[in-house]
Amino acid sequence: MAEMAQRKGRGSIVRTALWSLAALLLLAPVVAMRFTDEVNWTASDFLFAGIVFGTIGLVAELIVRRSGSVAYRAAAGFALAAAFVIVWANGAVGMIGDEGNAYNLWFYAAILVALAGALAARMRASGMALATLAAGIVQVGVALGGLSADPQGAWISAAFASLWLVSAALFLSADRERVR
Repeated sequence: MAEMAQRKGRGSIVRTALWSLAALLLLAPVVAMRFTDEVNWTASDFLFAGIVFGTIGLVAELIVRRSGSVAYRAAAGFALAAAFVIVWANGAVGMIGDEGNAYNLWFYAAILVALAGALAARMRASGMALATLAAGIVQVGVALGGLSADPQGAWISAAFASLWLVSAALFLSADRERVR
């Protein structure tokens, strides 16, 4: 009982730190705009960032409550990081070409594949491993499809698929942990 209370205390400190980090990340552009004209966020930029950070935070909270497995939590963290990179990069500069390039919308297919797989697997680690592996394959496929339009962006986007693949490996590890 005391061990559980101690773990819960540590968890609340980590969660508080992560939510504080999200708030600080939202404040960073406010500070930057005071010192440079290079950063010029509008209210809609802050709203977008708040929604993205809030969504990731809430999903992370649900995952932490869902599983006590470190491997499962880490896997989910990598999957969330992969989804974040797709959303943030597409919103900021675009993954292929610039942010206005309609081809960039195809990268969201990786997120949709991961979400559909997660729902089909009912968030079980074995199914999540397959879902994140499929998401990684989709992201690599989309990135390579954009190779002729923007070779540098395509290779960088393909490299970010490694986040999905690490997630898949960690979910597989979590499943093996559960079986033992």
